Amino acid sequence: MTTSYGLTGAGTGAAASVPAPVGSTAVGSTAVLDVDEVGGRVERTELPGGLRVITETMPGVLSATLGIWVGVGSRDESPAVGGSSHFLEHLLFKGTRSRTALEIATAMDAVGGEMNAFTAKEHTCYYANVLASDLPLAVTLLGDLVTEALNTAPDLESERTVVLEEIAMRDDEPADAVHDLYAETLFGDTPLGRSVLGTVSSIEALTRDDVDGWYRQRYAVPSIVVSAAGRVDHQQVLDLVTAAFGDRLSGNARPDPLRLGEDVVLTAPARPGGLIRRTTEQTHLLLGSLGMGRLDGRRYAAAVLDAAVGGGMSSRLFQEIREKRGLVYSVGSSLTHYAGAGSFSVYAGCSPKRVPEVLRLVRDCLAEVAEAGLTPEEVVRAQGQLTGGLVLGLEDTGSRMSRLGKSELSFGEYLPVRAVLDLLDGVDEEQVRAVAADLFTRPTCLAVVGPYRERDLDRLLAA
Repeated sequence: MTTSYGLTGAGTGAAASVPAPVGSTAVGSTAVLDVDEVGGRVERTELPGGLRVITETMPGVLSATLGIWVGVGSRDESPAVGGSSHFLEHLLFKGTRSRTALEIATAMDAVGGEMNAFTAKEHTCYYANVLASDLPLAVTLLGDLVTEALNTAPDLESERTVVLEEIAMRDDEPADAVHDLYAETLFGDTPLGRSVLGTVSSIEALTRDDVDGWYRQRYAVPSIVVSAAGRVDHQQVLDLVTAAFGDRLSGNARPDPLRLGEDVVLTAPARPGGLIRRTTEQTHLLLGSLGMGRLDGRRYAAAVLDAAVGGGMSSRLFQEIREKRGLVYSVGSSLTHYAGAGSFSVYAGCSPKRVPEVLRLVRDCLAEVAEAGLTPEEVVRAQGQLTGGLVLGLEDTGSRMSRLGKSELSFGEYLPVRAVLDLLDGVDEEQVRAVAADLFTRPTCLAVVGPYRERDLDRLLAA
């Protein structure tokens, strides 16, 4: 069976002028997806059992970064097992059938490498950055974690305390807590509204059977992507991965289908506001609205809009609120894209007495852009900021590895860097104006962490 790797499937919308795919692949065969001065040589192979391996060769470096991505995250959890994916990410480092936790750590430290993991709402990633000569060790260790973890009851109990401390650390950091509060306010009691960390009650209630069952059920080969970037050879990576996964690479299973996001369907924020009362010197705010899913063809115009409005020191929000008035230390906007859903938000941190004025200025700025759009100069500057940031951000092997894994899990295909640059360059003022008129007129919600009471929230919502 052949899988085509056209670019329009990545949500490019009307960008029909994007070049055709470099290659396609069937099970066991390799496709060359990109070869240029920006993206290096990118190759992809689908192995038996549905395991996907994608690599990018960077001859000018001496290192390599390997990632094993599992298409499961907090979005897949019910409230009763909230935090299971993140808990499991911790637990896998506690030991396997062939290695203790100390042996795993010692092996990586002995070669000066770094090994870690992270959990997001829609995926989990285990990664290692090593010298290219130590890539076999990285594949062996990460492969062992993902396929042979023990998840013992004593290890679960010791790590439970660590995860609870992580939740407490989040709660003690207002700038972190406000982001989880914003997701809860915007998405409500949906999978996207719940924290990746889970709650104190859900973590305390998790049993060994819960977590190990999650591992056995969710860490199946069709949900896994292996990505590697740096001084790597695609065939060498294939050989190493084949040895690491062993007899799991068999059968006729195909990769899991692309996540489309039918589990979260919202037309407005779940509620207008949310408040966490904290006795702090600074109030932390997130004002925003529902955005667009990652397959929405307008996302490149939205990225240009976001950069111009709140993406840097020359942005409207930064200039108006910090530079001209000195009301904040930090202010900026961001876009978040998930499968079938997303958000646009503006963050600010300021003295409690300045909150009403900051909120008024943010709302005025968004309303002005919604009505009149951006100037030609702002569009060009934002395009330059995005294209420069994209290329500069891909100077290290970890960024390249991450881009490969996310592309495969999020879009089901690899979009060459040059194609993304062309799509950003093709954004015009009218496209940005249309996105602003839509995005900045949607119902908003407000998340606040600071020294306020519930009755104050209504006043801030009307500010």
